[in-house]
Amino acid sequence: MATITSLGVGSGLDLTGLLDQLQEAERGKLAPITLQKKQQQAKISAFGQLQTSLNAFQDSVAKLNDPKLYQSLSASVRGDAVKATTTASALPGSYRVEVTQLATSGTLASSRITEAKDEALDLQGATAMRLNFGGASSVDIDIAPGSSLSAIRDAINANKEAGVNATIINDGQGYRLALSSKTTGADASIESFSFVDASQDPEVAVAGPFTEDAGTKRGGKDAELTVNGIAITSAKNQIEGAIQGVSLNLSELSLGEDETATSTISVERDTLKQREAINGFVKAYNDLKGTIGKLTSFNGDSETAGELVGDNTVRTIESRLRSVLTGGAEGGELTTLNQLGITLQRDGKLKVDDAKLNDLVANNPQALNDFFAGDKKANGLAGKLTTSMEQMLGNNGVVKLAISGAENRVKSLDNRFERMEKSIESAIARYRKQFSQLDSMIAQMNSMSSYLTQQFDALDNQLGRRR
Repeated sequence: MATITSLGVGSGLDLTGLLDQLQEAERGKLAPITLQKKQQQAKISAFGQLQTSLNAFQDSVAKLNDPKLYQSLSASVRGDAVKATTTASALPGSYRVEVTQLATSGTLASSRITEAKDEALDLQGATAMRLNFGGASSVDIDIAPGSSLSAIRDAINANKEAGVNATIINDGQGYRLALSSKTTGADASIESFSFVDASQDPEVAVAGPFTEDAGTKRGGKDAELTVNGIAITSAKNQIEGAIQGVSLNLSELSLGEDETATSTISVERDTLKQREAINGFVKAYNDLKGTIGKLTSFNGDSETAGELVGDNTVRTIESRLRSVLTGGAEGGELTTLNQLGITLQRDGKLKVDDAKLNDLVANNPQALNDFFAGDKKANGLAGKLTTSMEQMLGNNGVVKLAISGAENRVKSLDNRFERMEKSIESAIARYRKQFSQLDSMIAQMNSMSSYLTQQFDALDNQLGRRR
């Protein structure tokens, strides 16, 4: 008998449709696993949002834990383009700065030579080129026998102690060696050069291949200025110490002959940075509370719930932060957030009394420093919050443990899903085999029935019996 290749062909029954229904019913066992995996993945995403908000709050707390914040001063400048920046040691005050001369670097060129710049020169016994400066020690540059102008330039530039940069200038009739001091100021200014024979008396100059051109010399100068009438000189245009804790930058000034640039520098306490940091701390905390509220929300009417509703990790985080915030700080003039004008509302968020906070920022920054930063980084409110946040966000903190727990459950569900799929495939294969056997059996029975019917009909004809 021929083999049945399609279910139901032999029996006439819809065995394929029945098998499909059984397969659909079996695969329904996977739905709960898929749903649980989706829920765990949603939790991982939710914990990621929570971690992002916690990190933002941690960053805002770190700003408050820096004592420099409460000591910061800013310098404003009125007048010509003198720039001023402050450090922590600056003191409030007003300073009139008058600049009469900028610091410049010295330059000097050699006499013209007619030889090509790469042609060997007659050094006339010179083994070194001596560079002389306005107030610094002279520097000897070793020169190899047969050096060209290019080789002398390269030897100067290769010497870290040379104090000058060397270039070659083509003036249209020949070549000149041009020297420019690396730094500004009279002491560092290149004044002259000479050639010496180090093998003989190094103090005795030799002729050398060229001389200096005095007509090209431009001596370096010190910057000259007054601060509140006090005369100050500086070899640089970046001046430190003329005003305590203030750096002056004169490099962008442009002074003509006999001109004076006048500026007034006001050093004031930078209250803006403190207000921004404290308001940023309040905003970051309120954003965190908003994120927690969204992730733990529940709507009874629509029967929708946040991914972390009822989660113990969230309750732990809220409890720890609330405990630190309401605990405040000890040992200073201010001990609670309320005294700063920051109050905890019924919805758990913080609210700032701007007038009260602005008064403290303007008149009592030390009290704010003691409250938030303390005498040590861990003592103030910001330090306590930092310690608590580090514990919660660390590798063994509640957030990382919650995320890793959900990830492990996802892996476990993937394994269950894979095992269940194999079990379903085995069951469907067994059903298919049984249905195939049933189809063949019914086909045989139908064939036997047809055969017997034919035999009985033939016997009736022989016996003359008719139906």
